[in-house]
Amino acid sequence: MRPIRPLFTARRGGSPRRRTSPVFAAVGLATVLALTATACDSGGDADAAAQTSAASVGDGKIQIPDDIKDRLKERGIDIDKWKGGEWKNWDKDDWLREAGDYINPIIKDLWDPDRMREAEDPDQGKGVDENDLSGDQGVTDPEPAPVEAQAVPAGYHENVPEAGKVFFDSPEGTMVCSATVVEDPAHPGKSNLVWTAGHCVHAGAKGGWYRNIAFVPSYNDSAMSATEIAGATKEQVAPYGVWWGNWAQTSDQWIEQGGPTGGDGASHDFAVIHVTPEKGGDGKSLEETVGSALPVDFNAPAVSEVGDITATGYPAAKPFDGETMYQCTDKPGRLSIVRSNPTMYRIGCTMTGGSSGGGWVATGSDGAPALVSNTSIGPVTAGWLAGPHLGSEAKGIYDAVSKKYAAQR
Repeated sequence: MRPIRPLFTARRGGSPRRRTSPVFAAVGLATVLALTATACDSGGDADAAAQTSAASVGDGKIQIPDDIKDRLKERGIDIDKWKGGEWKNWDKDDWLREAGDYINPIIKDLWDPDRMREAEDPDQGKGVDENDLSGDQGVTDPEPAPVEAQAVPAGYHENVPEAGKVFFDSPEGTMVCSATVVEDPAHPGKSNLVWTAGHCVHAGAKGGWYRNIAFVPSYNDSAMSATEIAGATKEQVAPYGVWWGNWAQTSDQWIEQGGPTGGDGASHDFAVIHVTPEKGGDGKSLEETVGSALPVDFNAPAVSEVGDITATGYPAAKPFDGETMYQCTDKPGRLSIVRSNPTMYRIGCTMTGGSSGGGWVATGSDGAPALVSNTSIGPVTAGWLAGPHLGSEAKGIYDAVSKKYAAQR
């Protein structure tokens, strides 16, 4: 079968970088898995997390709790210098890794149209040899036939209002993923929660939290071409605003085991981001702003009982350019990376890098459309995608983020 690389991280500038990656086996699968995005915060105590969140006030100034300031200073980081460019220092000793260390102060206008475009070229050279993965590791169905990704018609907000792009900075440069607005049980109709892949917010076992994480719903809503978007204003590129992640959580499994080509953490490669508007907004939540949010189904039926799944994202690797929203619809099969970990969903799809973290929607257990997974891994040759089954671990993270902001009006 085919080698697989991180399909969903993207960067521009510099030469391609090849990463060393862990090796894993799968039943009847002689391929290598790679991530499609980057990771997020681990599920921890919500009350403790509440004490360490970053926030912005109406005048655009950053407010960081004193305990976070003290912990950063212990690491030689002056938060007052962060906005001036100190965030670009990726010294490993200063790269915050633990769940409670997450900070993401708003830097107004950092994500301008030019910087968003620069996050659309995928990093090359991340594939590994197809012989690196072999053996018997669980239940894996035959590889699905490729399903050609279809461009969503212009007016993304009218067609898929919950979808958008996540932008962030990593040691390798400016990166991009896809994401979905989801419901918040603590704030019905007024959610500020975004679902994406864990590897879109946290580097996994060998790294820490990414920086300047922001969500842009209905990015390039009018489906401008790459040429047209080069001269577009921020309002045209981000018609529903830029929303900064003031808190994020991912699984402990991703933080402890995740790697640049999937790894043991792939079955737990999911994250929830709580967002706030970059410029203060008009008092409306993200859900009110875009007009929709999807429920998350943590009790989705077994693969054999699931009908079609539709995956949405902004693929950036060739032949795509990262500016257009695409979808694939297919009946899922099973993919097992490690026998002891949950089996993942797998569908045929030709979307490439940049689509990582994008939502997978199916008919939920109540008969209504619901998010049941997100894009995590796929092959270099872009014939299929795989995403985690969302169970108790995912629900715990979701509930923790919701609880953390439950008292917020």
